[in-house]
Amino acid sequence: MNAKLLIEKKRNGENFSQDEIDYLINSFVAGEIPEYQISALLMAIYFQGMSFDEIFWLTNAMLNSGKRVNLESLTNFPVDKHSTGGVGDKVSLILAPLVAAAGVAVPMMSGRGLGHSGGTLDKLEAIPGFRTNLSLDEFVHELEILSVAMIGQTEEIVPADRKIYALRDATATVPSLPLIVASIMSKKIAEGAKGLVLDVKTGKGAFLKTEEKSLELAKHLIAIGERFGVKTTAYLTAMDQPLGFAVGNWLETREAIQTLKGEGPADLVEVTIALSAEMLLHAKVDNDLESAKSRLQRLLESGKAYEKFVELVKYQGGDVTVVENPDKYVLPKRRFLFISPVSGVIKEIDSFKIGILANELGAGRNKMSDPINYGAGIVFYKKEGDEVEKNEPIAELLFEKNISDKELSARMNFAVSVEENSGVVEPKKMILHYVGPDDATGL
Repeated sequence: MNAKLLIEKKRNGENFSQDEIDYLINSFVAGEIPEYQISALLMAIYFQGMSFDEIFWLTNAMLNSGKRVNLESLTNFPVDKHSTGGVGDKVSLILAPLVAAAGVAVPMMSGRGLGHSGGTLDKLEAIPGFRTNLSLDEFVHELEILSVAMIGQTEEIVPADRKIYALRDATATVPSLPLIVASIMSKKIAEGAKGLVLDVKTGKGAFLKTEEKSLELAKHLIAIGERFGVKTTAYLTAMDQPLGFAVGNWLETREAIQTLKGEGPADLVEVTIALSAEMLLHAKVDNDLESAKSRLQRLLESGKAYEKFVELVKYQGGDVTVVENPDKYVLPKRRFLFISPVSGVIKEIDSFKIGILANELGAGRNKMSDPINYGAGIVFYKKEGDEVEKNEPIAELLFEKNISDKELSARMNFAVSVEENSGVVEPKKMILHYVGPDDATGL
């Protein structure tokens, strides 16, 4: 086969065979096809798309580029959750120990933050000493002992995805549905989960801004999961304003700890409970949604979920004392208090603009090699729809970088809108749609 001819084929809108996709992926991983040709291929896929069969074959080829984890030794049924990414999304830090405390195994391989969206690994590593680079043997052993493990993608898992994702980022082809689906599902299937619950974000701070596009992605992810024999369902959830009050790695971890103690923000708890309950249904721990939600609420209120998180942190080498006493964490010295310019109602907190600003404060990165400040970020005191008085604090910004108060004020006024003399604002729905296998038929 010839890579140049295959690039031309996709450029012209033709479909690949399974053998052609296997050749492209295997040859690239082996170093036989140069990056510039795969970059051209990615751009062709971005514009021409792929059929469902092509997406399945691409997922399979990427999956088979590395090892697959065998979780048959586990007593508890393994179910994972994946989020397509958002601002203030610290759900995984709460959900993983919560669902494990309910008797489900949670094998979670997560990623790092890039651009406006935060990453679970960075939030975990904000805890001093926390190890996310466990081997696959350590990963399985921890699951056998604790029923939960939270690690990064290892060298053995889907090496094709690591190589391709770096090129997608460099060539502006990240928001391609076929490439997103193959990237997500190859990793999730490789980690050995038998069930998968997807949190597909939609709105200003999501990678996909419209419900239509988010629903299309959810259906493709579900259809691929089901074709591999992994029970897969999804929720579409809102990402117009940040989830919870905290944006930034340690700040979000601290809020997750508060939530595990039963003191979390309502929107964060609602999304976490919905996704966690679906995982319990996958594992047949409960037979109906309401009993699953009741079980999870009791685990939060009793402290059992928090205890499981402490066990997780301790097992993976993290400093348990900062979990038990978050106030001992050393935060950035520079602070900026953003106050309301008028009395009224908060009409908008644009999650995309907030994510970009938190990144520039030091909480994120624009390329994977960038350093981050674990303590930097933004803590809100208000949500959309809340009333606010003139000069009342809306948010506090924490950072070390040399940024003037004038610039910070302008940026926050650009991201946060307060309307005078507004009436009561109805709270926005957090859970927008449930998507199941029946919704994904016919792809």
